Amino acid sequence: MDAVKHPSDQDVALLENLSSLYQKIVAEIHKVIIGQDEIIEQLLISLFSGGHCLIVGVPGLAKTLLINTLADVLDLKFNRIQFTPDLMPSDITGTEIIEENRETGVKGFRFIRGPIFANIILADEINRTPPKTQAALLEAMQEHKVTAGGEDMHLDEPFFVLATQNPIEQEGTYPLPEAQLDRFMFNLWIDYPSFQEEIDIVKSTTSDYKADLQKVMNAQEIIDAQQVLRKVAVADNVIEYAVRLANHTRPSYPEAPQFIKEWINWGAGPRASQYLILGAKTRAALQGRFTPSEADVKACALPVLRHRIVANFNAEAEGVSSLDIIQRLVDEIA
Repeated sequence: MDAVKHPSDQDVALLENLSSLYQKIVAEIHKVIIGQDEIIEQLLISLFSGGHCLIVGVPGLAKTLLINTLADVLDLKFNRIQFTPDLMPSDITGTEIIEENRETGVKGFRFIRGPIFANIILADEINRTPPKTQAALLEAMQEHKVTAGGEDMHLDEPFFVLATQNPIEQEGTYPLPEAQLDRFMFNLWIDYPSFQEEIDIVKSTTSDYKADLQKVMNAQEIIDAQQVLRKVAVADNVIEYAVRLANHTRPSYPEAPQFIKEWINWGAGPRASQYLILGAKTRAALQGRFTPSEADVKACALPVLRHRIVANFNAEAEGVSSLDIIQRLVDEIA
């Protein structure tokens, strides 16, 4: 415990200011994006926690527009990569080309950076590309660097990947294995807008309205916030609650409820506990609180656990989804 760094006066001032900055960011995004409050909150929690997001939603729900708007407001470089069956790893990370020096005639290799060299990456329809290309992206997500010609090239910080999957048209797709899904902090499901929200969307998108977006933060300020959030203290009972939640998703765990043993093949690993606490810290800070509570952990439970539990045939036969299982688990564990 002695190794834990306590926030300095500068850190405290940054934390105190973070909540108002968050409100400004959300207000700017809402100049373009109508509704989707929960998704926007969860995206920003993931960004400030240093995690990555997997977003599931049918086409036309403004996923690209949302991410592009977020990059504009935070003054970050944004690249969109459309994943296709013929996409190669070098199409993402970059490639080496042979180049001749016109003055000396000497030939040498030069690395051309790929689209992954940006702060925010939208990996569109990641399940449409073969595993080798998926692995190139996921390795960069984990290591925050690309290796070419034996040299490591570090990616721009902050580095935030949002991968999308289309829940329909599953023919010709390559679903991400559970071990790779675990690299994503949150799994977010974007739903259809409400009736009134859709009316507002149609009005704004079929007129000549163009939002004037103000930049609220920059890359260095986001990095500073990410570092400070790591120093936020968490009470033991909150950590125990997060670990208990993760443990109870495992059917082999002695104290797991009977419905978990009946409906789950594999539960969440230790990374789930880590992300529950990181998410809780960030959520509390964005709401102007210095210490997270069990309610913050509970708010992060669904996006953290949804893609980390593997339901079996019994659950499918009874029409029980991972959402139902997590909700019941959260309700039962006090």
